[in-house]
Amino acid sequence: MAEEQLRNAVRSGIVKAGSSVKSFVGGLLAFWFVLVFLLGTAGAFVRPLESPPLPILLGFAILLVVFAVAYLGSRAFRALVLGTDLRFLTATQGWRAGGLGFLALYAHGVLPGLFAWPAGLGDIAIGITAPWVALALVRRSRFAASRRFVAWNLFGILDLIVAVSTGVLSSGFIAGLAGNVSTAPMAQMPLVLIPAYFVPLFIMFHVAALLQSRRSRFSERDR
Repeated sequence: MAEEQLRNAVRSGIVKAGSSVKSFVGGLLAFWFVLVFLLGTAGAFVRPLESPPLPILLGFAILLVVFAVAYLGSRAFRALVLGTDLRFLTATQGWRAGGLGFLALYAHGVLPGLFAWPAGLGDIAIGITAPWVALALVRRSRFAASRRFVAWNLFGILDLIVAVSTGVLSSGFIAGLAGNVSTAPMAQMPLVLIPAYFVPLFIMFHVAALLQSRRSRFSERDR
């Protein structure tokens, strides 16, 4: 009887700890969104064309560094990452179909083609396939361990890295590379929310999905 009570107490403690970590992470993400919003509204990300977009790169990198440190250093956070619904992580990528907006801004002369075409087409590809990948996970849980699922997530990360890279190259600090149009509008509201908040968030979702896929493959090998 005493052993059963001890097990229940331990389980209860684990659930409470997991709930606390989830609340903390949610609060941290909300805080970062508000911070980026306020800084973007104040024009803190805007820099002269001849200067590299360091504020945006800093905003992009901070969330990823915090994620990596927390995953490696916190068992509770690691459990949260590995326990998050994989279908949710996948379906959320569907928002990236909004990459069509980059092409629309390019057509209106707001963004350069060097950035808009790869970023837009890559996001559209991930966005429109996300529901089908999520459906595959619903129908067959083992799909999480498949090479196709891994390849899809790797392509999603590559697309975001290419978008950030071409965005930096097209920001204007390399004379003549982007022509008469630069990615300077990406440093202003509301577009700045994309590189400084949503891009690292989507990368973290992809990484979490790959970590869960890796665990699934190891579980199948042990059977």
